[in-house]
Amino acid sequence: MTGITLSSEEIRRAPAEVQRWIEQELATSLGFQVKAAESERQMPQLGSCSHDELVAVLSAIQGVFPAVNVFFELGRKGVSFAQDRLQAYRISDIQHHTRLQSPEQVISCLNLIDESSSRVRGQGGGSFYGVDGDYCFVTTETQRNIRRLWFELLGRSEAANAPTESVSDRDAALQQQAPANNPS
Repeated sequence: MTGITLSSEEIRRAPAEVQRWIEQELATSLGFQVKAAESERQMPQLGSCSHDELVAVLSAIQGVFPAVNVFFELGRKGVSFAQDRLQAYRISDIQHHTRLQSPEQVISCLNLIDESSSRVRGQGGGSFYGVDGDYCFVTTETQRNIRRLWFELLGRSEAANAPTESVSDRDAALQQQAPANNPS
């Protein structure tokens, strides 16, 4: 077992879901029963988007540059929650990275993405995102598929951790391909 110590200030700054989890863990360890928080009951059911669905969503929003920026921000690795099923992002961080002027603009972009997602996937597929306080949530599968799409558009493989050939291997291969330098 591993222990961790958090100050009350660290707990106050933690995302709402973390605060609820800490509250639930403390209450459970003391033998209390904790009912679901009101915000948990109001959080929409999130649906995961496949790669093909995200291509269609991107196509639908491509003319709205701020929404495209917010869309790709959700491809970054967020903070994992719910046994790694959700990724959380601070709305203020998305606002900063996309250079939007207010959190409301971020939410407007998220709403546009959600509407496009609903049209692509149908109404029964769940919401694209959820918001709790200053945090936005998407499923980890959606995050990974957005990231994959980003790398495809850049023309790069996401296999950044895969071993690459060394410089000397590349130089040797180039020397074999180069024509001999024969002065005649």
